[in-house]
Amino acid sequence: METSSSSASTPRGSLVGKCTSLVSLLLISSRASAFSGAIFQKAATLQRTTPSKTEGVEIELPDFGELFGRIQAVSPLAKLAIDGGGTGEGGGFALTEETDPAGKKWKRVGGKKKDVVHQVDRIDNFQDLGPPLLRWRASMEGPVHGEMFADFIMSADKRKVWDPEIDKVYELYPINDLDAANIAMGFGKYGDCQTLGVGYTLTKAHPIGIAPREQLTLAGIQNFDDGSALIWGTEMEDWHNHLMPNGERQTRARSHLFSIALVPTGENTFDAEYSLQLDFGGSMPHWITAPIVLDSVKSMFGVAQKYFSAGEGGELDEFLKEEKMRQDKFGGRNSILFTP
Repeated sequence: METSSSSASTPRGSLVGKCTSLVSLLLISSRASAFSGAIFQKAATLQRTTPSKTEGVEIELPDFGELFGRIQAVSPLAKLAIDGGGTGEGGGFALTEETDPAGKKWKRVGGKKKDVVHQVDRIDNFQDLGPPLLRWRASMEGPVHGEMFADFIMSADKRKVWDPEIDKVYELYPINDLDAANIAMGFGKYGDCQTLGVGYTLTKAHPIGIAPREQLTLAGIQNFDDGSALIWGTEMEDWHNHLMPNGERQTRARSHLFSIALVPTGENTFDAEYSLQLDFGGSMPHWITAPIVLDSVKSMFGVAQKYFSAGEGGELDEFLKEEKMRQDKFGGRNSILFTP
């Protein structure tokens, strides 16, 4: 690991200091094609790190070009969100073009037109990693809010509503300076990074005989000028295990790829595309674990739809009103992307 003196962090108030790190940081997002290289670098000399909000704890930044390249390769809606110009009536899925990621064909395995989740696709043994790559497509009612949607994955209270096997899920190490992340991502190339940090997940034993699992992930939320949002995550590597919380270690599950793209299709509607390749670890065959994941995520969409479509007086409506009051009173976060 590099020391903080050679990391991606610089004082928030010094734009000059941040820009002097730009050349080295942009090396992280320089790759153009997906699945062409590693997300993280094992060799310390190739790593780029940035401080977390915990003193002395550094976070390795991924190759953002490779990361978002992979996401766009499997999620046409994520590509639309990043490219822009795909919102409003007639937008969303209607403007996406299907691709075959890494030369693999999608197979439709579920979804009905009248359902919230109207299409479910899979590619078995994607990238020869074992588990299938799964994708859910949903058209939903309500406003787009990346942070609130992410809560259904990253907040223990909301996660437990649809995932009874969840034990713990929380953010361990939020990044100290989001401007450093936005510089590393290429000054708005992938939207504005609103949240970034290392999180931990622990599951309970599953009734079918799956022992508890744990995960260590780097996750973030990107917001875009047109109202779209992208929630993403990637599993940390074994050389990051020093970031694990204290306690007995469990079998490691790994999210090889995770993203949720949200694109507004009207004043109060949006399309959502959830992509996930999850390896449970251990000896449980993928043909047993994949149906569990498929049903769990469909349940999540059902719970989220009720939350987002609740309308005036609902929990989301009250949150948005409070959020606007805070922004009007204190101002929003001053992103480096809006520095004149």
